[in-house]
Amino acid sequence: MYKITYKKTLSENVTLIKVVAPEIAKRAQPGQFVVIRINEKGERIPLTIAGQNNQEGTIDIIFQSVGKTTYALASLKEGDFIQDVLGPLGHPTDIQKLGTVVCIAGGVGAAEIFPIARAYKNAGNNVITILGARTKDLLILQKELTEASNKFLTITDDGSSGEKGFVSTVLVNLIEKKVQIDLIYAIGPVPMMKAISDMTKTANIKTVVSLNPIMVDATGMCGACRVSIDGHTKFACVDGPEFDAHKVNWEELGSRLSLFKDKEKIALEKYQNECQCKPR
Repeated sequence: MYKITYKKTLSENVTLIKVVAPEIAKRAQPGQFVVIRINEKGERIPLTIAGQNNQEGTIDIIFQSVGKTTYALASLKEGDFIQDVLGPLGHPTDIQKLGTVVCIAGGVGAAEIFPIARAYKNAGNNVITILGARTKDLLILQKELTEASNKFLTITDDGSSGEKGFVSTVLVNLIEKKVQIDLIYAIGPVPMMKAISDMTKTANIKTVVSLNPIMVDATGMCGACRVSIDGHTKFACVDGPEFDAHKVNWEELGSRLSLFKDKEKIALEKYQNECQCKPR
């Protein structure tokens, strides 16, 4: 059992919890994740490790309530326990001194970009971070990302913070200004990552993305998280979650992510009716 010691709402339906998991905290590196199971009958879901405190033996988990399990997780309080936390999983980010690294995140992707941007900056890189969301109220970790970056930019769909547009809008401006970019790291919704990939492929800029396919056992045995990379089958849990963006079969990934949308909707509605709760 893993105790929740701290809980905070960061934005609409986005929650931060600190969980006591000393062995994971000791070993976790940027880019890795955990798989949690709330109770014995719960499903297994992957969540990014947004940070850790070795002295307290805790890890930070930031998640968005979108389905039954994440809503159930958000309903837990400080002092409650999570049945299982497995990790750290996945290959850590390959942090090197490269020059200028542009980190791009959409929405809750900020949770993963934060430790990665900080690690690249600590390695001596010039880090430019771009954070996008629908509106300013949905931008999270702005203070943390400002400190983790040499330059921090925000953009929103409605123009309520930063420019009006998408993260790709900011990237286009950097490319047009001929800013020397040695690496781009992107995490967010699949359409966003695909748009970034298409743009940087044309511009011949190396781009890494962190993929979020459906995942079950996170050991490479079930095959649920398979993705096509340069025509070869890979498993995000053990081969990733980071891949060369220009080698990802984006159409297949998007199609697989939509396979169970109807069942996920039914499960969430049933959960909300049973617990008489509503989305926040």
